[in-house]
Amino acid sequence: MTKEKNIDEIYCSSCGKIIKKEAEICPYCGIRQKEQNNSLKDKTVAGILAILLGGFGIHKFYLNEIPTGILYLVFCWTLVPGFMAFIEGIIYFTESDESFNQKYNK
Repeated sequence: MTKEKNIDEIYCSSCGKIIKKEAEICPYCGIRQKEQNNSLKDKTVAGILAILLGGFGIHKFYLNEIPTGILYLVFCWTLVPGFMAFIEGIIYFTESDESFNQKYNK
């Protein structure tokens, strides 16, 4: 069971664990934290985009995977990207916050 992030907490930019917002260095991995920006990706948004608009690669654009998003868009008429995106949406919803943040919120 994972702990929910409070308003005064952020995810470590390196290991993805929950740390205090004021922390300059992550107590888990020891990496100095970069200045946090507002472009952190949310796994719920990514999952919803993948399930509803994933056939057009919208979730890939959201996650800054532009070349893959273009590939999904080019082949959307085959319905294969839609099927793949549906599965990716389920994966986004079921993976842990730490795992998602390590992949997409560096």
